[in-house]
Amino acid sequence: MRIAWRAWQELSGLLLPVACAGCGRPRTELCTACGAALHGAPARLVRPSPRPPGLPAVYAAAPYENAVRAVLLAHKERGALGLAGVLGRALAGCVRAGEGWPGDAGPLLLVPVPSARSSTAARGHDPVRRIAAAAARDLRRAGLPAQVLPLLRQRRAVADQSGLGARQRRANLAGALELTAGGGRLLQHGLLQAGPTQPGPLQRGPLRHGRVILVDDLLTTGSTLAEAARAVGEAVGAGRESSVHGVCRAAVVAASPTAFEINRN
Repeated sequence: MRIAWRAWQELSGLLLPVACAGCGRPRTELCTACGAALHGAPARLVRPSPRPPGLPAVYAAAPYENAVRAVLLAHKERGALGLAGVLGRALAGCVRAGEGWPGDAGPLLLVPVPSARSSTAARGHDPVRRIAAAAARDLRRAGLPAQVLPLLRQRRAVADQSGLGARQRRANLAGALELTAGGGRLLQHGLLQAGPTQPGPLQRGPLRHGRVILVDDLLTTGSTLAEAARAVGEAVGAGRESSVHGVCRAAVVAASPTAFEINRN
């Protein structure tokens, strides 16, 4: 059933009239102006206020408003799967923005924040993982070794985050994520990518923790990324705050406008 639904979503995009996901302009999936709003400016370092403990450095492509918000929702909730490519391009720009950090000799390991199984089933796809895969392809085309590693999973159910404040979201997500059994072994023993530009099999070797990039579609309070960083940090024996500086970084397609304003200067 799920495969049939995905096939219908992709086929309907070819057969039905197309309109820009950002503004509704006819006969284009994404117009030039809305595309520029998404990835027309350099990625920027963003920070929510208050910043949750353990939040790593986060780069975002655009504020979550207007056309950018509409495009993300079209892909996430309405099955506009053709938008994954342009969203992945925006995410790849955010990953590249942090490329000069220490420990950059190894491959870029994109770790998507996991969705609840019920949400993935209801949507018929995993939007963050799909965008991450598109970003990894974009990075490889640019000559940067990159691979998506779905290392995280939910260990317990969490309440709907809608309507929750920053403190409530932190409490809701505390301890909610963990590494998969295979993911924990990979991070503890280290890994390397087989080739410089192709996904290829992963081999044992020293893991450059600065190259672990947590990826998500949206940053609001930062609670989800902070919880993901905690799970990764614990797996490699790092303390909560040390994960901010050494174990991983983060990249998102969009962030709340206030997260951009805080870092304006």
